[in-house]
Amino acid sequence: MSTNKPKPVLPWKVRATISLLTVLTDSSCRANGTVNRRLFNFFDLKSSPNATPINGVSTKDVTVNSENNLWFRLFTPTVAGEVTEDGGSTKTTSLPVVIFFHGGGFTFLSSSSNLYDAVCRRLCREISAVIVSVNYRLAPEHRYPSQYEDGEAVLRFLDENVTVLPENTDVSKCFLAGDSAGGNLVHHVAVRACKAGLQNICVIGSILIQPFFGGEERTEAEIRLVGMPFVSVARTDWMWKVFLPEGSDRDHGAVNVCGPNAEDLSGLDYPDTLVFVGGFDPLIDWQKRYYDWLKKCGKKAELIEYPNMVHGFHVFPDFPESTQLIMQVKDFINKVSNSK
Repeated sequence: MSTNKPKPVLPWKVRATISLLTVLTDSSCRANGTVNRRLFNFFDLKSSPNATPINGVSTKDVTVNSENNLWFRLFTPTVAGEVTEDGGSTKTTSLPVVIFFHGGGFTFLSSSSNLYDAVCRRLCREISAVIVSVNYRLAPEHRYPSQYEDGEAVLRFLDENVTVLPENTDVSKCFLAGDSAGGNLVHHVAVRACKAGLQNICVIGSILIQPFFGGEERTEAEIRLVGMPFVSVARTDWMWKVFLPEGSDRDHGAVNVCGPNAEDLSGLDYPDTLVFVGGFDPLIDWQKRYYDWLKKCGKKAELIEYPNMVHGFHVFPDFPESTQLIMQVKDFINKVSNSK
């Protein structure tokens, strides 16, 4: 009887990229809880904003708080006008806005990283939405709750400065989206948005792509899925330790969002939520618990599982499932927008 465990099938380019990123992040994480920024940034190639549309998408960077180096990259699709029913003049299609939070364990990458510039360009083009990619502060230099504060600050900035967005942006149809640590941010910023009393921006949906959650417990998936790309117990333990306040454990409400220190959602108008999970992601048990918890709290939530996918698969266009995920995000945005 074979004892070989099932393994994910990875295209060679994906495997090579994952190997490089894994070596780079592991080499940049020091045992004393600091990060070798010089090493990581040398290999983390960046993209500059470009006002001239490339493949139907233009970009520009907008400063929110220079003191905290808080800014976002704005991705705007080239949208053709629509002919009115009477065949008269054209009108510009209104666009939803997606506030996006990148992954990287709260510790690595940025909105200008080639990886996430490409992800957001693709989202902008395929979904036909305005994308606001938030460049939040990173741990360990900036611990909890800096990242959540930055997310809320961007929401408040947009609420007070809607003119920084394209004229045809419909701010009443605002979505929060993010992957991995960015998915974690989506939940906590959504909670803050419910309490913020925003006047113009209306957050109606949340999209969490394989969110980075955890806890003191070691789940079945964390134990079984040893050796998977990007995620290991050793890496996640290190990232939580340098992110959380000194002396906190992984049952902190920022990590174990539906655990003993969970936020009470009962009185909040929490947005409709879509959660993506992958069968070869060691975090899948935490992610499914989150979905179950939302349902128990009486919130509208959907779960989409990709049984054969690893953590972060959506950033690789080589996976056909990456395109499928984007189409499902588009369908969710259209469905929620039309129901409000």
